[in-house]
Amino acid sequence: MTPTLSVRNLRVEIPTRRGVLRAIDDLSFDIAPGEVLGMVGESGAGKSITGSAIIGLLEPPGRVAGGEIRLAGERIDHLPPERMRHVRGKRIGMIFQDPLTSLNPLYRIGEQLTETILTHEQLSGRAARDKAQRLLEEVGIPAAAERLSAYPHQFSGGMRQRVVIALALAADPQLVIADEPTTALDVSVQAQIIALLKRICADRGASVMLITHDMGVIAETADRVCVLYAGRLAEIGPVRDVVKHPQHPYTRGLMAAIPSLAGDPDEKLAQIPGSMPRLGAIPPGCAFNPRCDFAFDRCRAERPDAYPAGATQAACFLHDAKNPPPPEIAGRASEVGLGVTRAPAEVPQ
Repeated sequence: MTPTLSVRNLRVEIPTRRGVLRAIDDLSFDIAPGEVLGMVGESGAGKSITGSAIIGLLEPPGRVAGGEIRLAGERIDHLPPERMRHVRGKRIGMIFQDPLTSLNPLYRIGEQLTETILTHEQLSGRAARDKAQRLLEEVGIPAAAERLSAYPHQFSGGMRQRVVIALALAADPQLVIADEPTTALDVSVQAQIIALLKRICADRGASVMLITHDMGVIAETADRVCVLYAGRLAEIGPVRDVVKHPQHPYTRGLMAAIPSLAGDPDEKLAQIPGSMPRLGAIPPGCAFNPRCDFAFDRCRAERPDAYPAGATQAACFLHDAKNPPPPEIAGRASEVGLGVTRAPAEVPQ
């Protein structure tokens, strides 16, 4: 089956006066039809830049400097701007973090929806308005016919995000990229928006790339999860396996930092020492090695590939069965469930 989205060896560069910064470095992943792929990592990991590269909206002077992006088998990373504009919106829908950046405050909601619909579909004005009303009803906005005449400021934050979801789905896209769609919302509203997005995309058969820093949202929503660190893949696999049995030291650190309702209230949360490296100061070898408890000489000299690691794939030399780490490192890693302690299995990305 052809993936809805296939990203291969993506490299995004940002030229500066001091040299070229590599924001995304050799990133590969697929999203299957109807699948929700969560993309997670600390601020600066490259999540939003990856989404912007896919839809052709990188901020200048950022550029796609290598690799391929294919939508349903068709390469789209080298399309001219005019052709890419028709792909964006029609075949790829985008949901941004702040709905106010997606909605024009000077135009009524109905006008913005119908303009989007008419840009991508051959419909009469009346038919486009009818479809806009159906979209508002589908995303759970009450009195949809009347709300078409309202302005964005007359909606609450949660309702504005529902309108943005309706905009993203207006042309029946194959892929929806949701960039932190719930960050600015109350917790109860977050749950509603995530459930709505998941249900509607499942009903329509659309694939979703969900960008977030919230592992709770990922665990509730995604089928698979891709963990990024410093613009590189750290781990990818089924969400249940990544959450329950993380196989990259960075992923393990992320999971350990999540508070548990069943835990000791006096117990301190685990933390990953240090911070994400600046783009101009990414260390040689594995980018995570200065913060890793299991780093050894090879980690500081060579960049790891993504090795099979149980049900997932992890870019960590602890999982290199052909060249295993030193016994003392392997022993410590094995104690916490890391390393080649299970039978490796080939896992499609």
